[in-house]
Amino acid sequence: MTQIPIGRAPISPRTPIRRALISVYDKTGLEDLASGLHAAGVEITSTGSTAARISAAGVPVTEVEELTGFPECLDGRVKTLHPAVHAGLLADTANPEHEAQLAHLGIEPFQLVVSNLYPFEATVASGASPQECVEQIDIGGPAMVRAAAKNHGSVTVITDPSRYADVLAALAEGGFTRDQRRHLAAEAFAHTAAYDLAVASWFAASYAPDEITRDSGWPQVAGALWRRADVLRYGENPHQRAALYQDLSAERAGLSQSGQGSGIAAAELLHGKPMSYNNYVDADAARRAAYDFTEPCVAIVKHSNPCGIAIGADLADAHAKANACDPASAFGGVIAANGPVTAALARQIADVFTEVVIAPGFDAEALDILSKSKNVRLLRCSLGGDDPPQTPPAPSGGNLLAAMEWRPVSGGILLQTADRVNEPGDDPANGELKAGPAATPAQLADLAFAWKACRSVKSNAILLASGGASVGVGMGQVNRVDSSRLAVLRAGDRAVGSVAASDAYFPFADGFEILAQAGVAAVVEPGGSIRDHLTITAAQDAGVALYFTGVRHFYH
Repeated sequence: MTQIPIGRAPISPRTPIRRALISVYDKTGLEDLASGLHAAGVEITSTGSTAARISAAGVPVTEVEELTGFPECLDGRVKTLHPAVHAGLLADTANPEHEAQLAHLGIEPFQLVVSNLYPFEATVASGASPQECVEQIDIGGPAMVRAAAKNHGSVTVITDPSRYADVLAALAEGGFTRDQRRHLAAEAFAHTAAYDLAVASWFAASYAPDEITRDSGWPQVAGALWRRADVLRYGENPHQRAALYQDLSAERAGLSQSGQGSGIAAAELLHGKPMSYNNYVDADAARRAAYDFTEPCVAIVKHSNPCGIAIGADLADAHAKANACDPASAFGGVIAANGPVTAALARQIADVFTEVVIAPGFDAEALDILSKSKNVRLLRCSLGGDDPPQTPPAPSGGNLLAAMEWRPVSGGILLQTADRVNEPGDDPANGELKAGPAATPAQLADLAFAWKACRSVKSNAILLASGGASVGVGMGQVNRVDSSRLAVLRAGDRAVGSVAASDAYFPFADGFEILAQAGVAAVVEPGGSIRDHLTITAAQDAGVALYFTGVRHFYH
């Protein structure tokens, strides 16, 4: 997890740590922390299995029930919910009245709380039963964390094991400063806020008051939490401010490790200047295009649209074919490859000015070749093992926004399941031949490639392909006729004998007729227009194979 640099805060008086309360589900690094605290003379109070682990490490520990005089009960549901604990957490030690009340009650204050919560999100993600999920809703943990965070003037709160080194360093310096405690309190409130959002969203989806809502799988309320990862130089235009945030949901659910998520926001910059807002937008579009394929694939993107996409025998072959689609537009583009960049591919990329290269890895020689240019940015971005391409996530409450595509609108957001090319009709070979001669095996292979590649082109989208590569792309036009003209114009002579994919049906035959007149041999489209018969007739007259998939892939 990207940490707040607590050591860089202005110096303020430090609060020595004399007593610590530790209660953690994730026991990573627990023994080393406890040993370091004990060596510094800190008295440790703990609960249940946490206390047992500390004791087994040879570190003296006081069980909470010794402190409260009340045993843990109800299968551990009640452990720390007691005035002897929470008064020690919430007492403002700078307030003489609080000090006096503690003395009267015989309660000693805590200066450190270390707590992380039951794995609710991971339990939901595992497919556990509703009752098993309910049992992982933490009560005492959030109460302790929030109490300590509220009282950060007197108490330090730690919710992440990666912070344990900071604790040991602070012990050597006499404790944490107030500014450091404030930063840690902010982390703690974010921790509990994300937890509560996950519980609320899951509950709303699992226990909706009416059967219609419950059966829909969509919760009544949904929330998400993002952590700022970077402040960008500016936004889409220089007068706009911008920042990059990372979604915490998958990480908190245990679906990915920190910094190793599948999205572009988690990509690692290996070389080059910092990414801009527009770099990220184009990089995400390139990733969407290339990472859909299992065959070696390279996509070249400008302004969120592929100006070339191809599969090949290897990535160098795929890149050469993709670049040949529209070399003029490829200049200054963003390239994504769905496999490690090799030296052969790197040499080809180095010959063309490129803004960003995204790949799951870079060979050492490739990295050396590309790093010679100070202008190219090299991003290592996971293929998405925690979110496999073409696997549509089902609405499930807990971390709704992590699993869905969302778009802000004025006053709210729109949510939808991700569009994947994996419906039964998405293979043209399984589609319905509506007119013309049956496509040859080579044509069917190109139709399948074109159909999958077309998904990443902004609507209205027409993509011409030949030999596993795009040869002409018409995108983002307000009518399908203009998209068809643009694709044919860019293809030129390469349109002859090519195949075409249209992301939605032809409302009239005119767009199709432009493709047929250019020499396109086969076309795949969803069908579904009330005037489909006009397109079918035009295809029959032209002798062009026409396949309907029954699936639309708009990308607005």
